[in-house]
Amino acid sequence: MKVSIIQTNLFWEDREKNLAHFDALINKINEPTDLIVLPEMFTTGFSMNPERTAEPHLTSSHTWLLQKAKEKNATITCSVAIKDGANYFNRLHWVEPNGTSSFYDKRHLFRMAKEDEKYTAGKEKIIKQISEFKIMPLVCYDLRFPVWSRNFKDHQPNYDILIYLANWPEVRNYPWKQLLIARAIENQCYVIGVNRIGKDGNDFNHSGDSMVINPRGEIINKPKANEENIETITLDKTYLDEFRKIFPVGLDADDFELK
Repeated sequence: MKVSIIQTNLFWEDREKNLAHFDALINKINEPTDLIVLPEMFTTGFSMNPERTAEPHLTSSHTWLLQKAKEKNATITCSVAIKDGANYFNRLHWVEPNGTSSFYDKRHLFRMAKEDEKYTAGKEKIIKQISEFKIMPLVCYDLRFPVWSRNFKDHQPNYDILIYLANWPEVRNYPWKQLLIARAIENQCYVIGVNRIGKDGNDFNHSGDSMVINPRGEIINKPKANEENIETITLDKTYLDEFRKIFPVGLDADDFELK
């Protein structure tokens, strides 16, 4: 399976500029790919002004994603500030080339930026499938909460790839790197972390440090901090299956119930 990750700067609270920007970047992916991963809130940056930045569910950005997924014959995942009913959500989109869409609302809202005061937390995870890989996509601050991403149920893995879309500031890039590696090791899965670069509207710098990590915790792409970067990485399901066979830690995993 091939995964393309796009690490880039974002135009603050400017949907049209960001859509045009990502249109050009996605068009630069010249080789066939199965999945394209974009950063968190890719149309606006991590804005706490949803009153003016959020769009209704299934409108402009979703229409654009459907078009690009079809053009590239690849699934695209990203998150967008959405107004749905009376509430705002940091909503992850999962858009497939056949026109099918799924959604995940960010569970853990970043209270230090008062995200929890502006947006509503999600309650349900999604697990999607591409080829032989089962994939669970999450968003940014979710990374700090390992119980939410726990892989093993009845001592068997639920998914093979864990994704985090982010606007994670450079000042905390050490935890970003270490937690991504930890999630890969503890869940015996591939982990994909895609983060933006550049300064946002609050003057926070983002270094990117986007990574693809194998189930042993080894970084298998070539992350370039503070640089725009488009990479396509091949993930090997046989490698993952063989590692799980020779080192079956899931058989000793603790049972628990998430409330």
